[in-house]
Amino acid sequence: MQYLEQHIDITYLSNYKTPATARWYFEISSQQELGKIFEIIQWAQSKDLKILWISWGTNMLFAFDEYEGVVIKNSLTGWDYNKESKILKTFWSESIWMIAEKLENVYCQDLWHRFIWLPGSVAGAVYWNAGCFGLEIENNFVSCEVLDLENGQVSTLLKNDMNFKYRDSILKQERKYFIISAIFDLSKKVEKYHSDIDNIDFRENKQPKGNSCWSFFKNPSRDISAWFLIEKVWLKWHKIWGAYFSDKHANFLMHDGHGTYKDMLQLIDVAQEKVEKEFWIKIENEVQIITNKK
Repeated sequence: MQYLEQHIDITYLSNYKTPATARWYFEISSQQELGKIFEIIQWAQSKDLKILWISWGTNMLFAFDEYEGVVIKNSLTGWDYNKESKILKTFWSESIWMIAEKLENVYCQDLWHRFIWLPGSVAGAVYWNAGCFGLEIENNFVSCEVLDLENGQVSTLLKNDMNFKYRDSILKQERKYFIISAIFDLSKKVEKYHSDIDNIDFRENKQPKGNSCWSFFKNPSRDISAWFLIEKVWLKWHKIWGAYFSDKHANFLMHDGHGTYKDMLQLIDVAQEKVEKEFWIKIENEVQIITNKK
């Protein structure tokens, strides 16, 4: 396939930075290249190859040495905010926190203040229905433009089409769409619950720094946090070679830069086993674990 590069180092595409390469790789940086995407998909299907879609990789653990399929990096950027209508239009590889910060500093629009320093792209935020401190991305979502990977057609998904749930959406459930752009209505604040937490101070002073994808496990409920469970089974700062849980926040799975994905998987298993044995609770990962399995 003429568009694809081979055996490309993709270590930097995951925040964990565990060593990894891609057997086949393509990066899309303009809408004019959308046609190439569908050609690559058809070629991959003819070769029975999986496709891994990546934007910023802030919610992915690469559990492989080399991805045996095709890695497609979405690098579509650009956004626009209408101060009168309070409508935000953005391509999907834009940083959610940089948009939130500029909205506040340039346009005096603080509706997304809690998203400042929230890691990842707009694409990842919508895909996972990301949220923090009572604010979720679905609250202001209007629509998104997508490439249907089954027929190559560009279409629009409205909020009612998205099936948003806690850390979930139709994009994650069906995985048949390539995300191009999105529209948000920032005219009204809608909260899941109210919070007065200073999110900037929290992320600067209370969250660990280093190679991580932030909170690794989902909270079992609003009243039971994953960090509490991990801490109670004495895994805070527990280390297996290059993987460890931070002593600053027990639900931050960290990579010291010298280990492999195998260290990470081993520590994940230990945490799930200990928590289930002690509390009869199965903690589920919020971060995607990407493997070569079909």
